[in-house]
Amino acid sequence: MTMFRSIAMFALLMLSALPVAQAERIKDITKVQGVRDNQIVGYGLVVGLPGTGEQTKYTAQSFRTMLSNFGITLDSGTSPKVKNVAAVAVHATMPAFVKPGQTLDVTVSSVGSAESLRGGTLLQTFLKGVDGKVYAIAQGNLSVSGFSATGLDGSNVVQDTPTAGRIPSGAIVERAIESPFSQGDHLTFNLDQPDFTTAMRVSEAINELVGPRTAMPLDAASIKVLAPRDVSQRVAFLSLLEEVQVEPADVTARVVVNARTGTIVIGKNVTLLPAAITHGGLTVTIAETQQVSQANPFAQGGETVVTNQSVIDVNEEDARMFKFDPGTSLDDLVRAINAIGVGPSDVLAILEALKEAGALRGDLIII
Repeated sequence: MTMFRSIAMFALLMLSALPVAQAERIKDITKVQGVRDNQIVGYGLVVGLPGTGEQTKYTAQSFRTMLSNFGITLDSGTSPKVKNVAAVAVHATMPAFVKPGQTLDVTVSSVGSAESLRGGTLLQTFLKGVDGKVYAIAQGNLSVSGFSATGLDGSNVVQDTPTAGRIPSGAIVERAIESPFSQGDHLTFNLDQPDFTTAMRVSEAINELVGPRTAMPLDAASIKVLAPRDVSQRVAFLSLLEEVQVEPADVTARVVVNARTGTIVIGKNVTLLPAAITHGGLTVTIAETQQVSQANPFAQGGETVVTNQSVIDVNEEDARMFKFDPGTSLDDLVRAINAIGVGPSDVLAILEALKEAGALRGDLIII
């Protein structure tokens, strides 16, 4: 362990000399495997509502169960009718390394027909993980930002969401979640954006700082790093590695189009092969009119006839052609598209045509 302590002291000196231009810290582009949040959820009752609760079967059943836990038993034929109670779902997120006794913020949402949770109090609710074990207990007064109001004539006004609220520090952690952080001889960094080049650069930066064969890329997303077994030394070692500066590789050339909003984002590495684009419109308008033809009043056997007359108007807009030479950059592409003066839907059609023709070097992603 003395070796790791000496390496850490030497690395601190080397870290200050590392170039930081156009680079990011390892902690900003990776996550340590096993160090993660965990979701917990529970079912409970909110009481004290000013008549804005519900009278559903499962709410009445939950209310009867709550009373039985306090030794109060209702007659089998008795159905409690309460409008100040609502059944709710309670959920929270447990950060990594959270310990028993610490508190969590919880979100409470109505699962029935309650009109509003404003003014309610959540009764003791067990919050469980995916393994079915209880990890926290929630209770407290709700903070609800939304509200609703109903008039005698049936009119209703609703602002925000009155059927959901929060309880700051409303849950107390009762059980810690085990983490593999202190186990084994290695730590694994997972890249937020998997890339083989970035994985190699992270590995090389760690090896240059700490020593050869300390880090080894496993694939495009993971880097395996030799770490001390002692927990305190491992924390200091990880704190050191998180501040290492690495220049991530350029992302894949791509064009992202939001078909609903018309938003188009073009990456800097998008280029065009030799191509020509022509843009024009052909408008065809067909109008139907009816005419009445009456017979001569002195004609024998004459009758009134209705005839249809069609008017077809064809209008072709001026079409302009733009030619792109090899290696056309993003700026050239944007200028050309803007020069055409088209809308987002037409731009999308042009990009799709370029991709289909093989002239667009980059991924076209439509969301």
